[in-house]
Amino acid sequence: MAKILLVEDDKDLSLTVSKWLEAQNYAIDTAFDGTEGYEYLKRGRYEVIILDWQLPGMTGVELAKKFRAEGGATPILMLTGKGKVEDKEEGLDAGADDYLTKPFNMRELTARIRALLRRSPTPAGQTLKVAEIELDPQKRLLKKNGVAVHVVPKDFAVLEFLMRYPGEVFSAEALLQRVWSFDSEASTDAVRTSVKRLRKALDDGADEKNSCIENVRTLGYRLRV
Repeated sequence: MAKILLVEDDKDLSLTVSKWLEAQNYAIDTAFDGTEGYEYLKRGRYEVIILDWQLPGMTGVELAKKFRAEGGATPILMLTGKGKVEDKEEGLDAGADDYLTKPFNMRELTARIRALLRRSPTPAGQTLKVAEIELDPQKRLLKKNGVAVHVVPKDFAVLEFLMRYPGEVFSAEALLQRVWSFDSEASTDAVRTSVKRLRKALDDGADEKNSCIENVRTLGYRLRV
């Protein structure tokens, strides 16, 4: 499940876009001004950033410039009512990767997002395989040794994230920030419960010591390679 940051001050449009993207199986964080958006970028990791041009506090162009100047490499899609070539040049020169003029069709928005995701080292729609586990993000299919495994959507998202970074250790706090929205009321207990369910679904009765999701003492969790 790719995670997207949407920074849009029009709350009605933000709600519409968020609901649409969530229905497409994306995890969404929303901010309503440039300053708040920058705080989200400092705290979280995203696959795509969607920025409105005219934001209070810090404009989308200013935020894009600041993010790029600090080494941020996440693809940026700029939303704006400005349609002149000069305006597009300004947005792209600020660090945006693509540009969508309002009003826009939601299907075009998701097509642009998919195109940006394909630029990443591990495209969001690509089937992932680690050891005996195979996960297809697009079709929402999970298999182990070729046999379908059924898990709830949030557990699927946790496993997808771990499979994108096999062998890397993530604390419960990091997984909470990465998979759950920042405005979620979930705690690290939700992460631990999710890992417990995944182990039950994938480990065929193996004990925790031999689980496909390793508990690294005092540090967190990692997917065994």
